[in-house]
Amino acid sequence: MSETPTFRDFAMASMEGDGASAVPLLMTLMGLDEPSARASTDHFRNQMAGGQAFMMKAMGMRGVVESRDEPGLAALIGECFGLAPDAAQDAARVVLSGA
Repeated sequence: MSETPTFRDFAMASMEGDGASAVPLLMTLMGLDEPSARASTDHFRNQMAGGQAFMMKAMGMRGVVESRDEPGLAALIGECFGLAPDAAQDAARVVLSGA
């Protein structure tokens, strides 16, 4: 894992079933509290089990972050992590502030 946490670190921990690492990463990356980060990690893992289409969508977050598209990022966060629109918007702001 890199010094500064990344979504790649989170995805790797999730794929390895390492919730003990994935949850705090998501707390840092998106500014979530522990219960929200745990629920979002579970949602992400459940979606990941759906196959390649989800992983492609999740990997698309990088481009959205790089383009600083806050509404697009909030929508992807909502889909990928199961956050309600207001929480996804807040998370998108946190992500972009650290990008």
